[in-house]
Amino acid sequence: MLEIENVSKRYGETVALSGASIAFKAGTVHTILGENGSGKSTMVKLLSGIVQPDGGVIRLDGRPFCGHTPAAFQTAGFATVFQEVLIAPDRTVTDNILLGLDGLWTRRIPRAERRATAEAALRRFAITEVSLDAPAGSLPLAAQQLVVLARAVVRRPRVLILDEVTAALDYADRESVFRMMRELAREGSLLLFITHRMDEVMSLSDRISILRGGKVVKTEDCGASTPAELLKAMAPQTAAELTHA
Repeated sequence: MLEIENVSKRYGETVALSGASIAFKAGTVHTILGENGSGKSTMVKLLSGIVQPDGGVIRLDGRPFCGHTPAAFQTAGFATVFQEVLIAPDRTVTDNILLGLDGLWTRRIPRAERRATAEAALRRFAITEVSLDAPAGSLPLAAQQLVVLARAVVRRPRVLILDEVTAALDYADRESVFRMMRELAREGSLLLFITHRMDEVMSLSDRISILRGGKVVKTEDCGASTPAELLKAMAPQTAAELTHA
């Protein structure tokens, strides 16, 4: 469904990505592993339309995709949930979930259906009760993250990018989000999952790509390598230190 080929991105003298190539399959959870500074965040921004590559090509359904804005990626079926919780604090939970769906002059969701639509999106995964009428800024951080997740889910994305989204969630909500991820994959969506937790990697992933120093050093099916081998590919020095500790 989605492919990046020889993609590069530089910020001044800093090389964030260098010749990165990965093919992503529909109906899978594809995990991106890497230390801080490995290029994960840049890849997420490239696949969200926030930044543009300096070189290489992004393909969607086998054809070059030339979206230059977040709106273009959203129109193509991408939705991203970033590590930072992004809400409109003074607007209700319902408004936050449906934020961006309406056009400037048209309403995609009829007024009478807005509340039910937002509620259905939350119910798909949220265990914690979240008031649809509360200002989003009044909610605890974990509940705010649920709202942002619902905003992505309500779009029924073909490609859902989740960047370290489970860190703020309690156990019940986290496990429910994982169940939803598997359901979305079975329904044919592609999920790009960025996490540091090896237990999540091994239990959720169908495919794994490892970034190190801005380069893709490995892409393989989950289970092809042990957690220790994945850690060695991701962070050789850290793996060596743990081995000799």
